[in-house]
This record gives sequence, C-alpha cells and structure tokens, in this order.
Amino acid sequence: MDFKKLIKIFEKVYGDSHGISTFFSPGRVNLIGEHVDYNGGFVFPCALSLGTFGIARKRSDDILNFYSTNFEDPITCSINNLKYEKEHYWSNYLKGVIYEFQKLGFNLCGMDILISGNLPNGAGLSSSASVELLTSIICKELFSCDIDMIDLVKLSQMAENKFIGVNCGIMDQFAVGMGKKDNAILLNCADLKYEYVPVVLNGYTLIISNTNKRRGLSDSKYNERRDQCNEAVKNLNKELNIENLSQISAEQFEKYKYLIEDPVVLKRATHVIYEIKRTLSAVEKLKNNEIKDFGKLMIDSHNSLRDLYEVSGIELDTLVEEALKSTGVLGSRMTGAGFGGCTVSIVKDECVEEFKKSVEKGYTDKIGYPPSFYTALIGDGAKKINLE
Repeated sequence: MDFKKLIKIFEKVYGDSHGISTFFSPGRVNLIGEHVDYNGGFVFPCALSLGTFGIARKRSDDILNFYSTNFEDPITCSINNLKYEKEHYWSNYLKGVIYEFQKLGFNLCGMDILISGNLPNGAGLSSSASVELLTSIICKELFSCDIDMIDLVKLSQMAENKFIGVNCGIMDQFAVGMGKKDNAILLNCADLKYEYVPVVLNGYTLIISNTNKRRGLSDSKYNERRDQCNEAVKNLNKELNIENLSQISAEQFEKYKYLIEDPVVLKRATHVIYEIKRTLSAVEKLKNNEIKDFGKLMIDSHNSLRDLYEVSGIELDTLVEEALKSTGVLGSRMTGAGFGGCTVSIVKDECVEEFKKSVEKGYTDKIGYPPSFYTALIGDGAKKINLE
C-alpha cells in the first residue's frame, strides 16, 4: 500500500494532512485449530502481510470522522454518543474500540481517521479484527495510553463481543496484535500462553483461496455453534466439573460423551475435542519438518469442520476438493469461521500457477464464478508506521 497516495486522499477528504500519524494492522489466517478458541483450546494462526492501513490525527473537539477507501461513505459521530448503528456498518468496529477505551477511563477526544484495506471483506481473514487492532493502536499512540498489546487484544475482542454482538473468541485479535514475521503462534486460548513457531515449508507455499462468497459473522450461525458447545459442557458436568471443552482429554471425552444426548451437540463437541488434539500434533509435525503429515492433519481438520461442526458449505468444500486434485498439494482446509470465506493450502512452489489454473476451472465449473488467490506472506502484528 502506498501511504503517499493515502495521504493525498486524506488531504482531499479532510482538507490537509497536518499532524497525521500512519498505522498498519494485518489480517490473519489460521493454519489449524478452528472453532476451538472460544472453547479454551489451542489454535495456530499467523498474521498476514495483507491488512488495514490507517492515517489518523487528533481534533480539538468531540467529533469523530471516519472514511474508508473501500466503502467511500464518510461517517461522522460524536465521541460522547457512541452507539451501534447498522447503517454505519464498518465504522461500528472503530466506534466499539473507542468506546472500550473510554470505559477503561482513557480521556480521548475527536479524531480524523482514514482507513484502507487490501483484505477481501467478509472472506474470513479477520478484516474486522484488523480494523479493531488498528483503532486500538491509533488510540494508544495518539493519546499516549498506558496499555500493552495483550490488553489491546482483550479490549478489541470485548468491542466485538459487546458492541458488535459477535460472541467471538480471542484468536483473531491475538494473531492480529501479536503477529511476528515468518512465525505462526501456538496460542492456548484458556490462559493466553503462547509460543512463536517458525513456519519453514522447504519448497512449499501457503496459498489462500477465496470463495468470493461473502459472509457476515453476526448474521451467521456462529453464535449458535458457541451455544451448542456450552450445552455440551452443561451435559458433561453431570459427572465432571469443567468450564469449557478444552479441559478434558480425548480419552475422557470418549468415556463421558454418553452424557450428551443431543446428536447435533455431540457432533459439535467431538469436533472441538479432536481439533485441539490435531492442532497440537500439527505443530509438532511442523517443528520436526514433517510437512506432509501437517498437510494430512489440515485435511482431517476440514473434514471435521464439514461433517461434525457443519460450518463449511459447497463453496469451501469445492475449493478443498479441487485443491486436493491438484499436483503438489499436501493439504487444504477452510480457515476462519466458515459459511463462506477462504481456504488455505500447502502447495509446492513450482506447482503454484498450475494449482491456481486447475482450482479456478474446477471451482468455476461447479459454482458459476471464479475464486481469488493470495500468497500468504506471514508478517508482523499491528503497529505504528514511521514514514521517515
């Protein structure tokens, strides 16, 4: 992204660029460990080089001005009257974060903010978390707020849970805030202990394939899946004493799963228990340079998300099926919440172009429109950018 061009847009929208600061916040892709973060399990995401760019400055009044080059609909509101407004769509993510800063007692004032993203919206690459952490970094830097990145991550998640109304776990915000170049993050979502793991694929590349079917978390069955997991915990607690599904092993689950009488709830819980186990195994495979086995676990993960958690759909399933037909592919799976969005595949370097051609043809023949492809370069987390 060319900040010089963005500054010119800022000047056009706001009159001048006096007193501005520049920022970047990445998107994320989850390599394995899906729909387990809100169950306290292990996930394995990484930040992307794609993301959301921001230019911001303080004002001397209480007015918040928001402008996005992706939507080109300027939003204005008062910092003293922040509320969710459906018609304000994308700006609600910024408002939610600012509202959380105020709840913590930070004294903020008005701002002029311009954002521009090269993440596809609604594609499951955490464009919402990217905007949330971008706003968090803007507030921290412009107002010299004494708050560390982990707390910014928690604050951003709270904004999405309470202000937006999506009962997401913490994985997306954590990956966006704590990302590290060329590393994925093994994160224990129960206690936020984490480990950076170098992603060394030795002749293979991560390719993100976008179904181009837009999805919206707050409009999906995401919250329903979380409720079903809570129901499973409630059933298991007839004999156990757990707060979430991550607190029992696969062996314990097999012993006590008879307590879950609803077959749908049982399927949801089964996915979570074994997805956590897959994630830990996959990380060890990556550390030991057993890339083929890592790929097999990715495939198992997708099959579980399709059959047990039921969050994929014909578009995602078709992308995975076509990927696995292609030469030089070790693994492929949906990534993100599902119901549309993207897949991530491990593809041999010299087969990448043929992969794109064959997957595009197979997908288009079945779905009726083409997918999009992105090479997944792993980057750093949200930060202020110094242009000098």
